[in-house]
Amino acid sequence: MNPSSTHSPIGVFDSGVGGLSVLRALRAELPGQPLIYIADQAHVPYGPRPLEEVRAFSEGITRFLIDQGARLVVVACNAASAAALSSLRSTFPAIPFVGMEPAVKPAAENSASRVVAVLATPATFQGALYASVVERFANGVTLLQDTCPGLVAEIENGGLKSRHTRRILAQTLEPMLAQGADTVVLGCTHYPFVIPLIEQIAGPGVRVIDPAPAVARQARRMLENSSEPLRPAPSTPPREWFYTTGDPQKFSKALRELIQLEAPVGQLHWRGLTLSA
Repeated sequence: MNPSSTHSPIGVFDSGVGGLSVLRALRAELPGQPLIYIADQAHVPYGPRPLEEVRAFSEGITRFLIDQGARLVVVACNAASAAALSSLRSTFPAIPFVGMEPAVKPAAENSASRVVAVLATPATFQGALYASVVERFANGVTLLQDTCPGLVAEIENGGLKSRHTRRILAQTLEPMLAQGADTVVLGCTHYPFVIPLIEQIAGPGVRVIDPAPAVARQARRMLENSSEPLRPAPSTPPREWFYTTGDPQKFSKALRELIQLEAPVGQLHWRGLTLSA
């Protein structure tokens, strides 16, 4: 069934499985809303790619989501938000967007040591969005930044507890903890899936901030202010559609392992910068 033939869905996209951490929060916050999720696994990870390239992919995905009837688009990817959120809002002014913003503000407000670790990809650190957040909210706070090379790929491959994942996180976090970091900001939607490992390495005195619940609350606020009312929680689950530009079987496995969901996954293809089934 085409999503546009039913109640308008919320569109969600990421370079891969990371956005499922946001989708999980959306399902909890908005249990009555249909959802359509796109994983651009043909191009994962977005983080090391040039901003212009990520912007082009984001626009192509957004056009596909709008063609499917999406009433709101959640850019569930920090790299895509950094590269494309502003241009998406300009290009598609009739569609509301919710993006990812590194949670520097709550981290700075609540850090006792005034030292905050930020884990994100290069595209996020290079974007104007991150620079703006730092300028507005990080006064008097030392920000320790790391791009965690290889971590997104390891999570995409299901290595949530692997030795390699633990090594990446330990090499990243231990120097930050030694400098007094008491808060860890997750600036990539893949990273919440390794929170248990982060907490093991960091210890009980360190706060780890997952931005997904705040993003879901913002999506709710935007929908409550829209012309189409929120659907009440139904007696049967709402429709959800999942697509990948990569391997549907691999993505189906990720759905089961990451958010305990069994669902069919459709295949999408890039033709130039146009996305189609």
